[in-house]
Amino acid sequence: MLSKESAAPAGPVTSAPTAPARALLTPAAAELLRRMREQHGPLMLHQSGGCCDGSSPMLYQAGEFIVGDRDVLLGVLLGTEDGPDRGVPLWISGPQFATWRHTQLILDVVPGRGGGFSLEAPEGVRLLTRGRVYQPDELALLTTTPPMTGAAVEVAGLPDQPGPTVVDPARDARAAAVCPLPG
Repeated sequence: MLSKESAAPAGPVTSAPTAPARALLTPAAAELLRRMREQHGPLMLHQSGGCCDGSSPMLYQAGEFIVGDRDVLLGVLLGTEDGPDRGVPLWISGPQFATWRHTQLILDVVPGRGGGFSLEAPEGVRLLTRGRVYQPDELALLTTTPPMTGAAVEVAGLPDQPGPTVVDPARDARAAAVCPLPG
């Protein structure tokens, strides 16, 4: 039997570093997704591969875009902030993920017309993907947590998002480097 003294860890308890999120949102993008969710119900995003609407993130009602077995789940945006049942999964094709795996995607909102099939098209704004290249230590952490594919999510369901997904470029230097602040 352990005594109370031997059961307590010696020194401060430190947690292992966690992998960075593969995708984040600016506050403006979070506000747009919340507004669209109130209008349209559950949502999903797919990072377009560059056909008709360029390589913009496309916003759909959940289930309106068929996720393939090899599509990759980048994260469940707003899952931590708004609750897992209100999160917005963000998908990308497997081959496109292979090209962008070294890049954190930061979804932002800019004035202009969205993609023809994207729900925000009539709003006078569009979603825009900005990218930040991971630091070597972040890449090392990401190799320990491979993303889920469409086939894996079909079996296990959407995972919980491990941390916040909204990043404010006014307070985060890494996000500020890729998300220019107005004025």
